[in-house]
Amino acid sequence: MIKIPATIKDIARYTGLSIATISKYLNGGNVLEKNRILIEEAIKALDFEVNEIARGLRTNKTMTVGVLIPVFEQFFSTIISSLETILLETGYSVVVCDYKDDEKLEKERFDFLYKKRVDALVVVPTSLRGCDIRKIVKRDIPIIAIDRPIPDYECDTIVVNNFEISYKAVEKLITMGHRKIGIICGPQNIYTAKERLRGYIEAHKNYNVEIDEGYIKFSDYHSMESGFKRMMELLEKDNPPTAVFITNYDMTVGSVIAMNEKDVKIPDELSVIGFDSIEIARMVKPPLSLVLQPTEEIGKAAAELILKRLKGDKSDFPLFKKLDAQLLIKKSIREIKC
Repeated sequence: MIKIPATIKDIARYTGLSIATISKYLNGGNVLEKNRILIEEAIKALDFEVNEIARGLRTNKTMTVGVLIPVFEQFFSTIISSLETILLETGYSVVVCDYKDDEKLEKERFDFLYKKRVDALVVVPTSLRGCDIRKIVKRDIPIIAIDRPIPDYECDTIVVNNFEISYKAVEKLITMGHRKIGIICGPQNIYTAKERLRGYIEAHKNYNVEIDEGYIKFSDYHSMESGFKRMMELLEKDNPPTAVFITNYDMTVGSVIAMNEKDVKIPDELSVIGFDSIEIARMVKPPLSLVLQPTEEIGKAAAELILKRLKGDKSDFPLFKKLDAQLLIKKSIREIKC
């Protein structure tokens, strides 16, 4: 037997409310709290299904937020989970696309999300520029950049204090007596990698410590293998560093594997500060010192800002919000007596 779908008229009969009130609620309008409770009770009891496509055509809203990330990995997954938790509470769904660190695919996926008529976009850019966005975006929707700014484009941006926290990490190694400090960086074209390297360089400069260019290794943010290779290169140098700062989660995991393979004793033979890999840090003895990024806070801040903009509140636009990462010092650093 075919079930006949419930209609707005059925909800009206169930609640005793007018069709106008019910329609207003279904289209995202505000109704009295007691009426909202009645309508939601009726929707559940009658198994009423809202036609999101039809509602989107009427209201010009799809109740979706598009998220564009380079790859699916722990860092971005945690941010998305935090963002989605808050948005779901207000009726918004999240559509996530990754572009696999491919510049062409990045623009294609951005175009795809925009054409899906999402109400807002959250973007982690790699090669995306203002000129690319202006070619695609023809309607006024909130666009928020996280982790990295979008060059030549005015929009809300949420980042971490990459320069300051990297400076602090390297400063700690210097004040512990280290003068041969290696760093494993991300790609040279990525904002976060450039800022973390800048912190490393500035700490050396301010403490009058000479930098050996051979101690600076550029790697792939999203590959444990690249972290493994760069750490191997540092360990196999004729004059290896006494300390290494690894500036990303996957690279930290790969570096730990390399140190294990070489049977490096931490911190007796090498002092180490990693990034974000709290699980790995607990598995290594002694536990690794780490830079911990506020991933959940990034997602929460992005969600709250999206909702603010979707309500038409453009105060403090464009917002540039910098969140603080934490330097967690464990026993993976030894002091070198001068």
